Amino acid sequence: MLQVRIHGRGGQGVVSAAEMLSIAAFEEGRHAQAFPSFGSERTGAPVVAFCRIDDKEIRLREPIMEPDALIIQDPTLLHQVDCFAGLKPDGYILINTSRSFEALGLGGFVKGWHPERLCTVAATELAIKHVGRPVPNVPLLGGFAAVSGHIRLESVEKAIRAKFSGKVAEGNIAAAAQAYAIVRAEMMEALHHA
Repeated sequence: MLQVRIHGRGGQGVVSAAEMLSIAAFEEGRHAQAFPSFGSERTGAPVVAFCRIDDKEIRLREPIMEPDALIIQDPTLLHQVDCFAGLKPDGYILINTSRSFEALGLGGFVKGWHPERLCTVAATELAIKHVGRPVPNVPLLGGFAAVSGHIRLESVEKAIRAKFSGKVAEGNIAAAAQAYAIVRAEMMEALHHA
């Protein structure tokens, strides 16, 4: 089972990201569940959502305390919330930023981890470019498809079409595809230097 925890702020589409990730898994004939951690849901407040993906029925219902993967939609949370709590050392981390893990002050923390599983992508910039709104959730799903290999970009695109239509869907698909390409290139670079 793949367990994904998504950290962001209210208004960034954190809950929608978990839902679209589960739809992408369903598109591949897998079982999935997505749910938010309810709390202060006001715009700008820290929000957490969860997604589980498996090849068999998922019976767990509690929040994900030991994620296999983290998607961090807002890098300002890195110094406000313990985003990395319970993350396995061979886990995946995708952060919405153009800065490196070292520049974020995380170099020491991730030392010895699989460098190809530690990626960043400027998802907010991609969302503004392709959709005209600073909502990083969809580009991050494209990036997550690349870094994890657990879902295909085509499945993410189908999930986007299930949620959006017209120009909004096409813009989000373009943003997800560009994020996918950026993260794939970043992973290849990390493997090359490993």
